[in-house]
Amino acid sequence: MEIQNQTDLTEFIILGFRNLQEIRLLLFTGFFIIYLFTVVWNTFIILVTLMNQKLRNPMYFFLGNLSFLDICYTSTTIPQMLTHLLSEKNTVSYMGCVLQTYFFFSFVGIECLLLAVMAFDRYVAICNPLRYTLIISKEICLQLATACWTGGLVNSVIHTTFAFQLPFCDNNHLDAFYCDIAPLLKLSCGDTSLNHILLFSIGIFIAWTPLACICLSYGYIISAILSMHSSEGRQKAFSTCSSHLIVVLLYYGSAFLTYLSSDSSYSSNQANFISVIYSILTPLLNPIIYTLRNKDVKDALRSTIKEVKL
Repeated sequence: MEIQNQTDLTEFIILGFRNLQEIRLLLFTGFFIIYLFTVVWNTFIILVTLMNQKLRNPMYFFLGNLSFLDICYTSTTIPQMLTHLLSEKNTVSYMGCVLQTYFFFSFVGIECLLLAVMAFDRYVAICNPLRYTLIISKEICLQLATACWTGGLVNSVIHTTFAFQLPFCDNNHLDAFYCDIAPLLKLSCGDTSLNHILLFSIGIFIAWTPLACICLSYGYIISAILSMHSSEGRQKAFSTCSSHLIVVLLYYGSAFLTYLSSDSSYSSNQANFISVIYSILTPLLNPIIYTLRNKDVKDALRSTIKEVKL
């Protein structure tokens, strides 16, 4: 990933906390608790899916990937935010901003693709149950997961490279809580039209096509569930999909608001607040949703806790 800095900038000044001086300690405590809970709970889910025989299937393999992704997601932004909340000098080095932008945008793309793969898994399980083990084999699971991670990482290489090719004209005041593509494009004094074209064109494949696949999958899933004669069968089928569907709505809903926040009708404070919901609260809520809505995960958690106590 070749970055050609067209300015003499050595660091960026993060302005996200400039109007929050009086509640910095409160924010630090809140973000620290969120980060701790996110890491511990997602790690616990990963361990449970690995240790429990009942959860050795594709659905929970992808759930383990999602939990690991959420740990990476929050670890990209929150530790730096915690440091800035305790420091008067809220700066990040130029290369540090490059790396944070790259990894954050990578995880955004990976999650879009992974949620689509999880929807496909539920479609095959409910609409083609007799062929499920044939279609969603271990090899296919690994290939799909690899494709998600590779696609997200390559996508971010393109956007990050083109973003940091832009001139910033010695303006290093980044109006955000962390380095991301959108605030960097606003900061640049150069022509960002190519960057916006890339965001739109590649976004079709990395975000909107997966969303279309998710909607199509759930269209078939809902149709299949409604055609079931047994109410117990309908309830069981819906329970295996409801957690994923809630996560999809939460993720894409907050992402949609984040894109809207780049509009001039939103103040910078509103945009920054929405970005926090998108990048911090979503990874926090994912494990809660899967735990509360999934009987198999709850049973596995109980049995694991009992084993640990013994």
